[in-house]
Amino acid sequence: MQPMSLLVTTCVLFVGTHFALSHPMRAPLAGRMGERAFLIVYSIVAIACLIMVVQAWRGMPPEPPLWVVGDALWGVASAIVLFASILFMGSLIGNPALPAPNAAFAAQGAPRGVYAITRHPMMWGFALWALAHALVMPTPAQFILSATIAFLALAGSAGQDVKKARLMGDSWRHWAARTSFIPFARQIGGVTPWGDTIPRPHALFGGIVLWIAATWAHGAMGYMAAGIWRWIG
Repeated sequence: MQPMSLLVTTCVLFVGTHFALSHPMRAPLAGRMGERAFLIVYSIVAIACLIMVVQAWRGMPPEPPLWVVGDALWGVASAIVLFASILFMGSLIGNPALPAPNAAFAAQGAPRGVYAITRHPMMWGFALWALAHALVMPTPAQFILSATIAFLALAGSAGQDVKKARLMGDSWRHWAARTSFIPFARQIGGVTPWGDTIPRPHALFGGIVLWIAATWAHGAMGYMAAGIWRWIG
């Protein structure tokens, strides 16, 4: 199989198994196997498919970039990744979208910080991370990989809205009515004050630390220098 065909195939497999096991196959399999056993199988399949995607991407031959990537574009991409890191770190605490026992209680609170930006900060963090990589690595292979990650994150978020409404009922519907799917949609529409979107300390400082560490590791692992390390390394 040609390298590009292999990459496309593994990406389709990764997305397909994720959605199949998250939605139509979840209930019957979990009912037969038990929730714990199902989660183990789900994790094994997801990790195996992700490894295949990464290996296929690494096996791609060198491709010429479709546009010149200068310092200005690197600065934009670095800012996007920083914002994505803040969204991700903020999503780890008080997130009604996560499968936590206190999800319904968390949904009763007033949306603040990253949740005033979007009710799916973790998934938007992944999507924005993918976008940033496509900007500074404009090759067909990277576009396919970034599109796969972004689609999985955002389509998964839409599916999560449906599933959470079914599982949590009014708790989720009230949360969804006070939040937006698209980042900053409520602020742009004049519904929610911009001040509500100021990240909480764990999101802001945790995101900055994650961004610094991840961009440092990017260069340390042999990839292109990223973030502030492009200019101070």
